[in-house]
Amino acid sequence: MIRINLLPHREEKRKQRKIAFLRLLVLAALMGLAIAIAYAAFIGAKIANQNQRNSFIKAENAKLDTQIKEIATLKQEIEALQARQQAVEDLQSDRNQPVYLMDELVKQVPEGIYLRTFKQDNQRVALTGYAQSNERVSELLRNLSNNSPWLERPDLIEIRLTNLGQGRDAKKVFDFTVNVGIKRPREKEQAASTPPKKQP
Repeated sequence: MIRINLLPHREEKRKQRKIAFLRLLVLAALMGLAIAIAYAAFIGAKIANQNQRNSFIKAENAKLDTQIKEIATLKQEIEALQARQQAVEDLQSDRNQPVYLMDELVKQVPEGIYLRTFKQDNQRVALTGYAQSNERVSELLRNLSNNSPWLERPDLIEIRLTNLGQGRDAKKVFDFTVNVGIKRPREKEQAASTPPKKQP
């Protein structure tokens, strides 16, 4: 005997498929939402970690900036102390300069030259005097520039012919003015330690 199902089974299957489809949609939406939340949490953790690193770098940079400022002030203080120390050493060494000057003038002034005055201004000395001839003044300049360990860079400021004395005792002499520099002991040591330049 043939059985015929008169119930609307197709519509029932459609409803079941529709319900299954809706369930799959809801499940897919829930899974997508969960993935989106997990991804957002992951990105948030990465951003928080990066922000923490950035704040650490900023803090370390601020520390380095303060240390650099301290180093700069320390360098300035060291330079100021070195300048003071150099000034004290120069004052101590300059006490002996008149002795060196007198000793060198005795050694370097040739015969035929009479020194009238010498005046020191810092590291320069102005010498004035009389000479029998121009050659004597040239010899004095050579001696001061080449033969003296304490005197350097002589400059002839003025030389003129003048009469010395009156009447029969009058003599024609050359009145001259020479400027010469005095080396400090440290400059003398530096000059001695530097090798001479080779002539081309």
